[in-house]
Amino acid sequence: MIFWDSSAIIPLFIEESCSAVLQEIVLKDMGMVIWWGTVLECRSALSRSQREGKITDSEEDQALEIIRQMSEAWSEVLPGEKIRSIAARLLMTHPLRAADALQLAAAIIWADESETACRFICLDKRLRYAARKEGFSVLPDGSAC
Repeated sequence: MIFWDSSAIIPLFIEESCSAVLQEIVLKDMGMVIWWGTVLECRSALSRSQREGKITDSEEDQALEIIRQMSEAWSEVLPGEKIRSIAARLLMTHPLRAADALQLAAAIIWADESETACRFICLDKRLRYAARKEGFSVLPDGSAC
């Protein structure tokens, strides 16, 4: 299983430079773990892309349907006081935004409970750096995208 940041989920269904790399990763390891707020972050990114004319209404609707279908299969880390506490520490330690700190805190909770290698997929540079400093193997490789 791999923890997926929303920045890496959007390119799975909206064509971006890293889409092929990320689609290959998801095909090799279908076990996706996400933060509770990821669906909302994806919806926000899609709505912004639609408003800016980067995608059509139809493409936005199609992407939302894919997210709905994916949500039936992925595992979700739910919010709670422990995540909020870890996120607060992360904000003091790394140059992250609140949503990114919550995302990484959820990954840390999942990693503590996981018996597999802790891999984190993300395209955001600050979040990638913080995840690496927190002990995650960060994908995709920096040269891949």
